[in-house]
Amino acid sequence: MQWIVIASLLTVVVGPLLWGAVGVLRSRGAAASLPPRSEWSWRPTLHSTALYAFSFSLIFFIQELFLVVPKALTPGLRPTLFHNNHHWDGDNPLAHLFQGTGALAILLVAIACTVWLKLRPPRGMGWRLFAIWMAFHGYFQSLPQIVVGSVVPQNDVGMAFDYLQLGASTKFALGLMALPLIAALAIGFAKPLLALAPQAGDIATPGRRSGFIFRIATLPALLALPLIIAMRVPGSLDQVAIVPVAEFVIGVWWLQAAA
Repeated sequence: MQWIVIASLLTVVVGPLLWGAVGVLRSRGAAASLPPRSEWSWRPTLHSTALYAFSFSLIFFIQELFLVVPKALTPGLRPTLFHNNHHWDGDNPLAHLFQGTGALAILLVAIACTVWLKLRPPRGMGWRLFAIWMAFHGYFQSLPQIVVGSVVPQNDVGMAFDYLQLGASTKFALGLMALPLIAALAIGFAKPLLALAPQAGDIATPGRRSGFIFRIATLPALLALPLIIAMRVPGSLDQVAIVPVAEFVIGVWWLQAAA
């Protein structure tokens, strides 16, 4: 367990700091003559804030829904979907396996949105932001569960791992493999977000790219946190705040560092 914790800290804290430091060094010596950039407006930032919050809640609902639906179709189980969580009555060994179907569902949604952005990206900025944030939340609400599930059997994915009778070494390997994938995906989101820049001059230098990512992604994600938390009340601390804050720290820090 301690190795997973150490690797997670390196991935979530040290990695973005080092990547960001490299970006700062690269930004030195920028050309004196630069193309003009557009005037900053609050509208895209607020638009992105609303879509970040909405997409988070939609992805979370999809996860909870697909935690419930397989159980509803299983003899002996009577699941209930309610605010910010789910529960079930009855007993069936498959219940533990189906604790992983929520994470699987939102991972598939994230992949579908990624394909959408790659093959037929929406023309409108709003729809593109929606697809980006749906993919972002899908990945960063599902993949960290693999890391946690590799060391915490009570976690939803951890229960599915135990049902599949995965050994400790296999779970450890899955947790370790998920960490670099999380970092790579976060870095990859910089490209479609930078493509939203109105003018080439807005992202002409590393400093300008970093500023644009801050305005279109990091600041909106930060502003969206109170909205997300408010929508998740009432509930325990881990249900209300830890998930959205952890997702911000895991995903958005890497995204900002990658700019």
